[in-house]
Amino acid sequence: MRITGGRFGGMRFSPPADNWPTRPTTDFSKEALYNILTNRIDFSEIKFLDLFGGTGAHCYECISRGCEDATYVDKYGPAHKFVKQMVAKLKIEENITFWKMDVFKFIKLNKDQYDLIFAGPPYPLKNIPDIPVLILEKGMLKDDGLLIVEHNPNENLENISGFKESRKYGQTIFSFFKQSEE
Repeated sequence: MRITGGRFGGMRFSPPADNWPTRPTTDFSKEALYNILTNRIDFSEIKFLDLFGGTGAHCYECISRGCEDATYVDKYGPAHKFVKQMVAKLKIEENITFWKMDVFKFIKLNKDQYDLIFAGPPYPLKNIPDIPVLILEKGMLKDDGLLIVEHNPNENLENISGFKESRKYGQTIFSFFKQSEE
């Protein structure tokens, strides 16, 4: 895996993924996504939330591009350990907050709003369509913010309120949502 852009662009990292319940976003689809986002977002001005954070790749991408306020949420202990080691290696401890808990519990307890939320749930998760509904109903996304849910072709999120567009890269689909109607 590698960080695709920004000050850490090109840096490779290898999470000890044996038996991890994670499915990292491929470098190809991640690079395509961040090319889109770079044209839409000033990373230096955003508050970012990474749900089902896994390897931490999306936090590294955002921080590498200037984000100073990232939040990582995942319930898997070894993933937290790995991400904390990477954060120390990159010397970005002051830019990231960690939550070791179930994402749905985090959504229920959360009181913050974010400019950019990325949710990369495990593809077999049965309630993927609930994720954008819960986030938008809770008001976790700022009015001009963007929610991106990664999923595979087995899920169709286009009929969910707030849906704006999707982008497909192989078997990876990114569905984009906004809090308010434009």
